[in-house]
Amino acid sequence: MSRQRRGFSTGVHACFAMRGALEAFLRTGEPSMSISRKIANDDIDVTIGCGIFAEVASEKGLLNLNPIEHEAYDLGPVLLYAGRGTGVVCKAGLKAPKGYAAVNPVPLKHLEAICRRLLPSYDAKIYASIGVLEGEMLAPRTANEKVGVLGGISILGTSGWVKPVSSMAYLDSIETELSVISARSREKVVLTIGESSKKEALKSHGEDITVEIGNFVFDALRRVENFSFERVILYCGIAKALKIAQGFENTHNRYGFADLEEVESLLRGWGYTALPKESVTLRGIYDSLPREYARRLERYIEERAVRRLRRNFTTLNIELDIVTG
Repeated sequence: MSRQRRGFSTGVHACFAMRGALEAFLRTGEPSMSISRKIANDDIDVTIGCGIFAEVASEKGLLNLNPIEHEAYDLGPVLLYAGRGTGVVCKAGLKAPKGYAAVNPVPLKHLEAICRRLLPSYDAKIYASIGVLEGEMLAPRTANEKVGVLGGISILGTSGWVKPVSSMAYLDSIETELSVISARSREKVVLTIGESSKKEALKSHGEDITVEIGNFVFDALRRVENFSFERVILYCGIAKALKIAQGFENTHNRYGFADLEEVESLLRGWGYTALPKESVTLRGIYDSLPREYARRLERYIEERAVRRLRRNFTTLNIELDIVTG
């Protein structure tokens, strides 16, 4: 079976485009634009083939911006805005701050590094934007509007890679990893959902017993059942854990969203009524809670998710570690 193709994240393509636009601006002194085309990979991804572009100019008015009013990220010599087709964050609770371009922290950090490296001693502020060709048309095919990102898509990325999570080949690769681990030791196996969860897991467990499972929670555990591990430890974020608790077999957003009304009702039942009015994500609610309620909510979700998993996989000794940092 051929190996699946990985691709670069929108964040990586944004960095490619920014470097090209900045270099052109420095050579000519004129408004510059550079486009990086998102290459095909074997993931289900609405952004495959689209163009991520950067514009650089000496005046803000020369940029083609998302018309929703928003603030600029201060990247040292560069003020960065949401270009046409990149969303603006209009609600709290996401990784990108409310009122700014929907650019996640890791790509934003790399964009700033590029700006500072190419413009170490530039006197005046430069204005720049990251946009997405046809991003406004792509946005309705994502969950952006539901979570408060308006006017385009988000610029994402943690590791820089988009890993294929959409076919049987990926699940086969999980089973292969499990087989290798089982051949060495059946003491425990660690499963992770997402890059942040993997980083947290590796603080306590060896990489040689850690397996990334994408969002395929139940599919991965069905494969774990083929082996005889004494312990199965799953690391995931609190929103993924709530989905598991509520019965989702796959935690990708294309399969639906967690029921936050249940969480709000639960908190009110505990006597907490100061819920944020604008947060539309569980993480946004969690981050707003006093520590006492945050820990209580985390324990509740963890216990309920573990009960759900153990009820469905009776032969497995499953533990859950929720990553909130």
